[in-house]
Amino acid sequence: MHEKGAADSKRSQIFSKLAKELTIAAKESGGSDPMANPRLRTVIEKARAANMPADNVERAVKRATGGDASQLEEILIEAYGPGGIALLISAIGDNRNRIIGEIKQILQRNQGKMVEGGAVRWLFERRGVITIEAQEDTPLPKEELELLAIEFGAEDFYWHDHALDLYANPSTLAFLKDKLQEKGFSVVSSLGWVPKEHIQVPPEDRAGAERLFEALHDHDDVQDIYSNL
Repeated sequence: MHEKGAADSKRSQIFSKLAKELTIAAKESGGSDPMANPRLRTVIEKARAANMPADNVERAVKRATGGDASQLEEILIEAYGPGGIALLISAIGDNRNRIIGEIKQILQRNQGKMVEGGAVRWLFERRGVITIEAQEDTPLPKEELELLAIEFGAEDFYWHDHALDLYANPSTLAFLKDKLQEKGFSVVSSLGWVPKEHIQVPPEDRAGAERLFEALHDHDDVQDIYSNL
């Protein structure tokens, strides 16, 4: 019963975060038509992958035209974490000062510190990201997959564990995804901040960074965390 309660609570938090992201996407990025709004289309796909009920998705999108949507605001917080890693923390909520204050406390408790706007952002680029999970039945070998992705518009790629991240211009993200799906790949797409370079840190700092990431993810208003770790 305790495990089910914890799982239900986590699921509810995920749906709440997705609902806010859907509302912001429909409100600020070109309207409620997914075909004309690439960001909204991407968030809807993310909601479906999380098994968010269709009614919840529809309500969140419709909320963009309501009065209460004007209270929601998207915030990008810049910070440093354990070992000097650079962080961009994306949050959505209705009280900027409260969110900034709470995230500042989380950072201070976990060997991090908030910095002025622009101090960290220059280390990242806004790009479209497609992730392909490498499976035993993956249609193509690694090298051929890389060449195919570049042919369809990928500008760069990064292998980690058993997955491949492809980076592309946000405007070509949908085309790249469609072409890969036509070739039989299961992909997940998103828009995010990609570090221009990655850095290595000692094991103790990596462990500290993981604790910081977990604490940030547990905050109800934090949507995404980007780092150069």
